[in-house]
Amino acid sequence: MRFSLALSAAALALVAVTACSDDDSTTTAPPSTRSFDQIERLGNPLTSEVFLAKRNHGFHNSGNPNTDVANHSVELRGFVKTVAGRSDQVANTIASVLLPDMLIIQTNKSGNTAGWLTWALADGYGGRKLTDDVVDAGLSAIFGPLLSNQNVTMPLASDNVSANDKQFSTTFPYLATPH
Repeated sequence: MRFSLALSAAALALVAVTACSDDDSTTTAPPSTRSFDQIERLGNPLTSEVFLAKRNHGFHNSGNPNTDVANHSVELRGFVKTVAGRSDQVANTIASVLLPDMLIIQTNKSGNTAGWLTWALADGYGGRKLTDDVVDAGLSAIFGPLLSNQNVTMPLASDNVSANDKQFSTTFPYLATPH
């Protein structure tokens, strides 16, 4: 029994010695190259969700903004002209504002003019505030009078959601708690 106890103590000491090291040669820095998997692009939420056919969502999501005009402008303008019944002018305006699909921020403009598409439609700061109703603004541009009073389809110009159902937080990340 004494021998077994001594052997156990020796084995424990051996494990402790080999597990500890003063070797500082290992690094804990992240690797110099990283890869990311892009899942979804929703800078302008209606770009892929409304204008592009469902079969093209993956193509759009895996693409880059620098190819959006070449890859999606014909389909986007076609939707505005055929499905929404709007003019070439409205279709071209919407395509020029939503493609490439990315948020534009004009830092030389006043921050109090921030809001979705304000950089294009109101010479504003741009970006997107949590309180921006991007769906209503987008639907109004497509089906309503925001860009033209001709061929307006008012029932389609709103999602009938007037406010967020939960208050935003006053601290970062400001989003309401999930529910």
